[in-house]
Amino acid sequence: MLPLRPYQPPFWLFNGHLQTLWPVWKTLRLPPIAWPRERWETPDGDFIDVDCVNTGTQGAPILVLFHGLEGNAQSHYARTMATRLQDIGWTGFVPHFRGCSGTLNRLPRAYHSGDSAEIDWILRRFRSRYPGRPICAAGVSLGGNALMKWLGEQGAAAGKVINAAAAISPPMDVAACGAWLDQGANRRVYTQHFLRTMKQQAEARLQQFPGLFDAARMRAASTLREFDDTVTAPLHGFSGVDDYWRRASALPLLHDIDLPTLLLMPLNDPFLADACYPAPAQCPLMVTLETPAAGGHVGFSNHHGDHQDLWLPTRIINFFAQSLGLPLSTRAPH
Repeated sequence: MLPLRPYQPPFWLFNGHLQTLWPVWKTLRLPPIAWPRERWETPDGDFIDVDCVNTGTQGAPILVLFHGLEGNAQSHYARTMATRLQDIGWTGFVPHFRGCSGTLNRLPRAYHSGDSAEIDWILRRFRSRYPGRPICAAGVSLGGNALMKWLGEQGAAAGKVINAAAAISPPMDVAACGAWLDQGANRRVYTQHFLRTMKQQAEARLQQFPGLFDAARMRAASTLREFDDTVTAPLHGFSGVDDYWRRASALPLLHDIDLPTLLLMPLNDPFLADACYPAPAQCPLMVTLETPAAGGHVGFSNHHGDHQDLWLPTRIINFFAQSLGLPLSTRAPH
């Protein structure tokens, strides 16, 4: 197992906002990667698209990466993970939550922060397809919260499906995170960015299903709370935003996790309110809580070059390799 030095940001990425935004800005300049894609039919008559970001060697461990809010297989963390998987020969997949692959899904529902039922059938399908291979699952941000919720719900039974897990910057108190993102600079920068694409998706759903929700209220929404109360909550069977945010949160289930799990939450993450961070005493024995001083929200940029932004995928893979009892022979990034 290779030692990995603690994350140290470059001097010019001197706060959590810059550490969050730099890899996103950098990725916007890159052409899309044409990953091999499969379309999976869902049990309820819908579909998701699953991209294979690295084929890997025969029999190698499989890493399933769940993206964040409005993310996809082109997101910076998926690209850097693909680079690291290519280095070590592991197989990697990015399943897209419904509507996130560039094609609107068939049903009125989309995806949400507590979508552990979706996590469940996706991971079980991977297990049935690859019965003899180690499978590890990682989730970032929204995908991390949904994965942590699934792990808590499954308890010891999760070990029959996957071998290890990791969550990076999960908003495990969804209400606290939503309220935090609806304030001040966060609202002007991050929330407005998310609302632009979320409203575009909502407009497409209204074309497909007229009258699905209050169109005028959706268009007027200027906070995540207003959008989730108008669109996300009713589409997914919640009575309103408070019911959704409460029931979607993974934090109350954290103590039930019984699978080797890395929980990586930088202290300068601009998305996460204090209430999102568990106390060490809240974490069960199987959960490794790491709260580095820097990193931003799923950031962890190292240097100017894209190939050097490998601290985060290396940390995740090292944890998985350790959990599987496997060594890594490739160099750690500088």
